[in-house]
Amino acid sequence: MIETGPEASARYGAFISYNHADRARARWLHRALERYRIPAKLVGREAAFGPVPRRLGRIFRDLDELSAASDLSAEVRAALAESACLIVVCTPAGAASQWVAREIALFRELHPDRPVLAALFQGEPAEALPLPLRRTAEGAETEPLAADFREGKDGKRLALLKLVAGAVGVPLDALVQRDAQARVRRVTAVTALAILLLLAMAGLTILAVRARGEAEARRAQAEGLVEFMLTDLRGRLKEVGRLDVLREANARALRYYGEQDLATLPPDVLARRARAIMTMGEDAMEAKETARARTAFLQANRVTHALIEREPNQYDIVFAHAQSEFYLGLLHFKAGELGAAEPHLETYATLAHRLMAINPVDPRSSEEITYANGNLCALRMKQHMADRAVTLCSEALHITEALARREPNSEQRWRDVANRQGWLADAQIDAGKPNAALELRRQQVALLKRLLAQDPRNALNRRVSIWAERALASEEYRHGDSAAAVRRMRTAIAELRTMTEADTENQELAARLEEMKAELSQIEGKRK
Repeated sequence: MIETGPEASARYGAFISYNHADRARARWLHRALERYRIPAKLVGREAAFGPVPRRLGRIFRDLDELSAASDLSAEVRAALAESACLIVVCTPAGAASQWVAREIALFRELHPDRPVLAALFQGEPAEALPLPLRRTAEGAETEPLAADFREGKDGKRLALLKLVAGAVGVPLDALVQRDAQARVRRVTAVTALAILLLLAMAGLTILAVRARGEAEARRAQAEGLVEFMLTDLRGRLKEVGRLDVLREANARALRYYGEQDLATLPPDVLARRARAIMTMGEDAMEAKETARARTAFLQANRVTHALIEREPNQYDIVFAHAQSEFYLGLLHFKAGELGAAEPHLETYATLAHRLMAINPVDPRSSEEITYANGNLCALRMKQHMADRAVTLCSEALHITEALARREPNSEQRWRDVANRQGWLADAQIDAGKPNAALELRRQQVALLKRLLAQDPRNALNRRVSIWAERALASEEYRHGDSAAAVRRMRTAIAELRTMTEADTENQELAARLEEMKAELSQIEGKRK
């Protein structure tokens, strides 16, 4: 509920008026509005209708068919009376609906001071905006400003923000600016619906392919599904940190892939499917669903193994199989199963060197060797083989620095260098060389500060820099310089606190902040 101004008694943040031919659009809009979280920096500020709320609140959307009724139902009338604003789904069908017209008229009669907002989804305004929406209080016709959801117009995001701005009474520019700055989890029902519909179509296609034996149709279906998963959908979900939406879709796709006869499929389709399955495994691993991740990576390994047996020296196939071996090794490593992880990580390293032999010019060849050496370095540290770990991490750092020098303007390359410096520092500690570790940590912090100075708004650089400062403070404390350690840790905590205040939903940052505060208390306690 919007607990502000004239809407203080409103039970619903908005009432969505729509023709039932537009129920899918209304359903999407309903969920998008209820899920939308207003940026924290706007919450509580005075706006046209009072203080800005955290959310719009409950949204009313009539679920009953009205064709058999002679008038608006009592439930609809009550909801209109208790709604802070009216949002009209505008399409030619909506414009022709007597029920939409009645809802607009009744809402204006009940609440002449509350906003009536147009959400244009289909058709031109003249044919899509209901006549009562175009009429002013004096009876003249006008064309109200609408949130334009049509393709090539405002776009879904901007149109949604227009509705929210109108509902809470804030300037659109302020909301757009804050929304762009905030790390908002804005996945809506249309995303989930799109993937479920896509998978349903995939299932129908599979049945048709099996019935008719049309291999080309199966290939086209698989390619369309995989491209959608790997590009549009996953990119959007990755951006907003909502990979959990893919859970059901991933499970269905895995079952489909597991039923395929790999011997009948061309290599390019196999490679595409392997990429898709590994993507699903990554999503499951980020969600800490180890069993689901293991299933995906085993399935991907089955696919890439079939691929490499048919094309042992094709670069992209070798690359795909290297990735599937890496992920299996990573799963075992994270579970503490070092003996099971070792053969996979060793195979990954062998395949990385094969990539270099096939195409030494492709930067991926060098990258894979650095990753393989870094993985084996971490494994050797766990196995208490410190000298071997130092050698592997040193080789990884050397190659990574060479790649960064070839692309001096690439932030990612230099972040990789900083990452390798950190791994080598840990290896040097295990090898009994604390001075070398301290120098590496100082180099790492200096490098990340340079990156941050070049791009101060880069949140990733800020996080990585904070973790590096924390590690350097630990090394300074270990070397007896507790005063420097305390100063550095306090600065890092202040930076992290600023980040958590700007991203209150990020539990990982909040947990790291508490860890660092505990470490600081421990250091300060031992100084006394």
